[in-house]
Amino acid sequence: MTILLIVAILAFVVLVALGLVASTALRRRSSGVEVEPPPTEVAGPEVARPEVAEAPPAEAPPAEVEEVLGPPEVAAPPRLRDRLGKARNLLATRVSSVLARSGIDEETWEELEEALITADVGVSTTTSLLDGLRTRVKAGEITGPDVLLEALKSDLKAIVGRGDHTLRQEPGSTNVWLFVGVNGVGKTTTIGKVGMREAAEGRSVVMAAGDTFRAAATEQLALWADRVEADLVRGSEGGDPGSVLFDAVQRAVARGNDLVLVDTAGRLHTKVNLMEELKKVRRVAERSPAQLSEVLLVLDATTGQNGLVQARQFSDAVGVTGVVLTKLDGTAKGGIAVAVVADMGLPIKLVGLGESAADLVPLDADEFVEALFA
Repeated sequence: MTILLIVAILAFVVLVALGLVASTALRRRSSGVEVEPPPTEVAGPEVARPEVAEAPPAEAPPAEVEEVLGPPEVAAPPRLRDRLGKARNLLATRVSSVLARSGIDEETWEELEEALITADVGVSTTTSLLDGLRTRVKAGEITGPDVLLEALKSDLKAIVGRGDHTLRQEPGSTNVWLFVGVNGVGKTTTIGKVGMREAAEGRSVVMAAGDTFRAAATEQLALWADRVEADLVRGSEGGDPGSVLFDAVQRAVARGNDLVLVDTAGRLHTKVNLMEELKKVRRVAERSPAQLSEVLLVLDATTGQNGLVQARQFSDAVGVTGVVLTKLDGTAKGGIAVAVVADMGLPIKLVGLGESAADLVPLDADEFVEALFA
């Protein structure tokens, strides 16, 4: 009995205590005060951390590239017909009226004469051509305008095709090609293009900057020599061009080079003293152990008949062996090519049809004449 009483008293005390706790919590919620749970971590003052840049991804080591050196490449040459539009337009306009005729009369000859002279074929060459055609018409060999035109084209091809059109080289020796001509005809550029063509064919080239009076010519030739991977021999400004040529030949022979391409100052053909100096350069070029193979006169096709005066003077002074006719694509007077060969007996070795190295091409007589007429 006593034990049951003690247990009842203890249970009552526990119930009273629990009620007191619940009432206290209820009063706190009603007063709007929230009790935050104790923090689980005590944070200290915020300290700025230094920014650490991300390391760039490691670059892969460059692959080894094997540089293969070889001769410079020259693009395929252009067709003459594609570049002689100006000259063709001049001739085609006049020749079309000849073909429109039913027969050959005096007006036919007058129209042909006008067309050829306007194209800069030259008076003497034109007269010779037409006289020969008249004889054949009278003999009955030529019976109509179309046959007459074909006969004229055939005669022109025969003229333009005269002589040796190849650039001569003596095998087994160092060859010298001397380039001459007045200022502004494209002499230095021609040398660069010729050098690139020869290098592309596997020949080793030395360039001699013999135009010591014009610094720009030497710098221009230096650019071409760099492109061609050719040796360049230059002298002091205003120096002796013969000495430059001598040094170039000695170097070429010592190294077994195939070609020495020699630039010269633009000579005014009316100045006797300058032409005499050019003769001296030729004498140096003729000395052993090198072989002077070509003396090339560079003519600007746009100068027309004035080019013939230059050709005669240079030929008398240094014995020109061939002609390089530049800027042929820029003139309507393509007949100058016929006049050079007919009047001077000089073969045209190369013609310039544009700016690139590929635009300097050998002259094909048949292709040239056909390009002028159609």
